[in-house]
Amino acid sequence: MALRARLLRALAWAPAVAFLLMVLAPPVNHDVAAILNFAERWVGGERLYRELIDVNPPLIFVLTAIPALIARWTPLDGVEALLICVLGCCLAAWRMTLRLRRGRAEGPVEAAVLDALLPLACVLAAYDVGQREQLMALFAIPYAFLAARRIEGLETPPRLAWAVTLSAALGFALKPHFLAVPALVEVLVLLRRGPAKALRDPLPWAMAGLWAVYLASIPLLFPKYFDFVVPLVVGYYLNTGNIGLFDVVLTDKMGAAFLALACLVPVALHRRAGAPAQALLMVGLGGLASAWVQHKGWSYHIVPMGMATALLAGLLAARWLDRALPPGRALAAAPGLAVAAALAVAAVHIRGESPWRQIWYGATRDGEMTTVLRREVAGERLLVLGPDIYPVYPALNYARARSTLRFMNLWLLIGAYQDCPEGQPRYRDTWEMSRPEFLVYRTVAEDFARAPPAGVLVAKNSGIPRCGAEEFDPIAYFSRHPAFAETWRPYTRVVHMDTYLLYLRED
Repeated sequence: MALRARLLRALAWAPAVAFLLMVLAPPVNHDVAAILNFAERWVGGERLYRELIDVNPPLIFVLTAIPALIARWTPLDGVEALLICVLGCCLAAWRMTLRLRRGRAEGPVEAAVLDALLPLACVLAAYDVGQREQLMALFAIPYAFLAARRIEGLETPPRLAWAVTLSAALGFALKPHFLAVPALVEVLVLLRRGPAKALRDPLPWAMAGLWAVYLASIPLLFPKYFDFVVPLVVGYYLNTGNIGLFDVVLTDKMGAAFLALACLVPVALHRRAGAPAQALLMVGLGGLASAWVQHKGWSYHIVPMGMATALLAGLLAARWLDRALPPGRALAAAPGLAVAAALAVAAVHIRGESPWRQIWYGATRDGEMTTVLRREVAGERLLVLGPDIYPVYPALNYARARSTLRFMNLWLLIGAYQDCPEGQPRYRDTWEMSRPEFLVYRTVAEDFARAPPAGVLVAKNSGIPRCGAEEFDPIAYFSRHPAFAETWRPYTRVVHMDTYLLYLRED
């Protein structure tokens, strides 16, 4: 019997191991790879929000600079260093949650199910591991269990409590939308614990203090972010790729995650659900709010909801089984039920991206691009003219190539050409351009002429609407600048790919 129980416990970990292999297998997430490429350029001497212009607040670049520096000082490449750091975060969050569970009254099924689901939840995002949403949710889990201990009046070792609080505070600071999670969790603590005790607790005040220091540091350390980048985001980025606030709930990924969480709300609010379940519910609802206000419906936006819902569903089912089964029967059945819970969660999340993206990576667009870039421009500088993050990233990362574009893609140009004014030329003259468009036009041409890269990667689809029969051609657009036109002459060799053309300089 003891051997059977040990085998079942090992089997309960199999889904977590399978998802870990998906995380380790290429490709790394495209947005994560793009941020890493920017961080590597930043530690290489380019200035953030001056030569490197992006919509993300600076914290994610500061954190990603750690693997970038590791790659700079060790034989590891950037992707390898990044994976080590992200998996280190997964391990830290899992270990903190294990320690927070000590001393709590858990039934045998609850304990076995949480033992199986917690490591699985850490890597459940698979392809989206390393995304800002996944990092936030990763540390929101121990934060939820800490909130449960605060509600229940259980003493927590101060060093553990502060480590959980400050790591969670950093995760919540990655995006302003993420503050919905601690807001809902702290409201729960306030209601359950009472205002007198809740307001005397230094932990939430420490989180607020860290956020205040971070916010105050941005204009001091990165003055261009608020003065220059935020107006660009408001004027040119927020209106691209959006879905209506109500329509986004009906998208396939968002709709399924919303329904799954909604079904658990009445059960989790019942008094028998327990404080950990209610704290996890608040994390899920905060994740829902964060995904909703971004109104894009992308897969990684729902990662916090998915992680919290998986843990919440397993926890609620386990607590019900602990009450429904006789103690001896519950103890005997716990390992098998943990296996069932882990397999059920894994089955629900094996859809869409993983493991199919990893299995067929060599045949995908980014796999093809990686092969071409490794063969033609490995370790070189590359001007990328296109609307995409994927598949340019992570192909650039795997080829150890560096983009020379000041932006991750041509999103600013796409925002400037969203329509076709009747009777107007296809491309604006310089005196007709807005300041942001002229910035792109001038910097691309001047940077290209000052230090010509080994190649130019051009998207076959510019991402800008066709005006009549005329497509938007980035080469024709920038060639109107004399410096670009003159520097462009030696780029004659063309390598064709599915969605991109690679032009190589013939010296």
